Amino acid sequence: MSNIPETGRTPRVQIRLIIIQVLVFSLLLTLGGRLWYLQIRNGQEYTDEAKNNHVQQVVQPAVRGAILDARGVPLADNETRLVVSASRTDLTKMPDRGKAVLTRLAGVLGMKPQDVMDKIRLCDAKTPKPCWNGSPYQPIPVTDKATTQQALQIRERSEDFPGISADPTAVRRYPSPGKANTSQVLGYLSPVTDDEIGKAKNTDSPYLRSDMVGRSGLERTYDKQLRGKAGITRYEVDNLGRVIGQAQSDKAEPGANIVTSIDARVQGVAEYELDNAMKAARTQFDKITNENYKADSGAVVVMEAKTGRIVAMASAPTYDPNVWVGGISGKDYQALTGKDSDYPLLNRAIQGQAAPGSTFKVVSTAAAVEAGYKWDGGYPCTSSYSVGGQVFKNFEGENFGPISLGRALEVSCDTVFYGLADNEWKKDGGINPKKGQPQDYFYKAAHQFGLGKPTGVDLPNEVTGRVPDRQWKENYWTANKDAWCKSGKKDGSYVEKIAYENCLEGNKMREGDSINYSIGQGDTLVTPIQEAMIYGALANGGTMHAPTIGKAIVSADGKTVQEIKPKVNGKLPITQDTLDGMNKALAGVVTAGTAAWKFQGWPQDKIELHAKTGTAEVYGKQTTSWLATYSKDYTVVMTIAQAGTGSGASGEAVRKIYEAMYGIDDAGHQDLKKALLPQPEQSLPKIQPDGSIDAPTVTAYERPTPKASDQPTPDGQPQQTPAGQPQQNTTATNTDNRNGRRD
Repeated sequence: MSNIPETGRTPRVQIRLIIIQVLVFSLLLTLGGRLWYLQIRNGQEYTDEAKNNHVQQVVQPAVRGAILDARGVPLADNETRLVVSASRTDLTKMPDRGKAVLTRLAGVLGMKPQDVMDKIRLCDAKTPKPCWNGSPYQPIPVTDKATTQQALQIRERSEDFPGISADPTAVRRYPSPGKANTSQVLGYLSPVTDDEIGKAKNTDSPYLRSDMVGRSGLERTYDKQLRGKAGITRYEVDNLGRVIGQAQSDKAEPGANIVTSIDARVQGVAEYELDNAMKAARTQFDKITNENYKADSGAVVVMEAKTGRIVAMASAPTYDPNVWVGGISGKDYQALTGKDSDYPLLNRAIQGQAAPGSTFKVVSTAAAVEAGYKWDGGYPCTSSYSVGGQVFKNFEGENFGPISLGRALEVSCDTVFYGLADNEWKKDGGINPKKGQPQDYFYKAAHQFGLGKPTGVDLPNEVTGRVPDRQWKENYWTANKDAWCKSGKKDGSYVEKIAYENCLEGNKMREGDSINYSIGQGDTLVTPIQEAMIYGALANGGTMHAPTIGKAIVSADGKTVQEIKPKVNGKLPITQDTLDGMNKALAGVVTAGTAAWKFQGWPQDKIELHAKTGTAEVYGKQTTSWLATYSKDYTVVMTIAQAGTGSGASGEAVRKIYEAMYGIDDAGHQDLKKALLPQPEQSLPKIQPDGSIDAPTVTAYERPTPKASDQPTPDGQPQQTPAGQPQQNTTATNTDNRNGRRD
């Protein structure tokens, strides 16, 4: 056997040893670096967290502040209820993930087991309501309507209900004083989410997992002030969870109260009259569409003319905000958000956009004066206005001859405004404007009146409306030209022809665009709150106020009062002479113009009212009713979609609101003892140190339904029903597109 040395193995062994040494050194270096990071770099942080492992927190939720009307009547407050909650943390540790416990709980509460399980499942994009969109680590309310007997059963048999609690808890309540719902103004609450907790972590108002957060309305706008600060008691515990001492305790601080300018009594009147007007409109037959009016939505705003404070704001359809308390059911959620719901969560006073119709003519009048047209000039109010092959008609062929701008407002003569806008369009160079900047008086005036942007009302998600000026047309054409060019046909249907024209020149200001724009038609959109701001400025001498609902923030003990002062958005772009002329003309609308038949007998010599009616035409829908009015104290604006003319659908309701505020009876006499608010509320309600408020009682507003035979017609005569024929309300029949009045 050969005795040859194994010299070939030596280098390989050495390489292996070197690799092992490198690996060992790398591991030691990694471990050393990690130890340095944990003990030196982040040592204090982990020390604090280790301490926290021996500290347990008990959260005492803060009592949310109340939302009060101008006299201290609660619109949103709290009540103590027995709330049954489930801890997902405890339930998910069970072998069956708590199914047996929840089934037993459902039996005690008289609920279906699946309904209880649905309540505590977590929300995501695919999970339908009901579900829990708050933190999964906090107790999830199953019901806030538990009886005392049910709560005792759960607490006395705690071994059968691990992870279930039943405790008295302050729960949000929306009492609807005097049936004043005020739902879209107030908003609602829902649990805070983990994402919101993370974003607010380093702010001066962090969230706790137990917090409820305002999601819309005043609950959202003033959430920080209303929420208060939760109390936290920290207990030291041993490794078995036994309490060995109290580390620290922070007392809960109740949220502040928000005093609003809303008057619950007037709010109740506004809601009632809006609802009543919509119901009445649905009984009327529209000869254009050969069906009754749909009157599917509407809004009304009552505002202090001199301050912009909102006295009442109603939107229809409406809903009961209490459905959100304790978690909303799937059925209720579908009723509020489904495609057949008509979306009652929308506040149409600030989010409803529509063409303003003839209420826009105050803007066009101001533009005409700025462009150099004399107030008392003789402008032809002809039965029609022809442009090329197209004829723009005055409503029902009215012809008043040469009239002034004021008279054109009073009788709402379309052809006067057609002619003025057309002249200015031609002066600016027509469809191919002159080099340089065209004057565009009519479009500039709209922006100066505050249109095309939010008013700044202290409610979330206000929309801007739209002023279809040259820049808007260019942007809109750029965004839609491909679709227009694809679907447009020169000899197709009406819609296809419009698409064809828009494809070719949708970015140009056409003659018909300017003509339609002058009477509030075409692509112009406004909101009721914008109209209220404009007509409020006409009432107060020209100052446009940012509408406000919050009036003061008052601490829970009443000692600290922070007034929310009115804000000014600007001045109307008109002279005092023009303002005086508009006031006179708009007063004439009430006495001799398009609204006169609805205001007969009104004591105009004592309480002068001004009005402008509007009936906006929308392709594929019935006409929208607008009525913008004001006195020296208030502005009232009402709109109802698919309801007919301004005066026909809204006139009586608006009058009834004024009658209730000023105490006017059917004979036109004023009784201040019956007047709800003959002048705006100046003082703030007194909140006692214990948080109590001596608020007056609000009774529900109702009025008798007038007989059809008592309803006036445009000529002021009672309706007559032929013998042997059924009685019907013919108000709309005498107006919308049939009585020689557009409005």
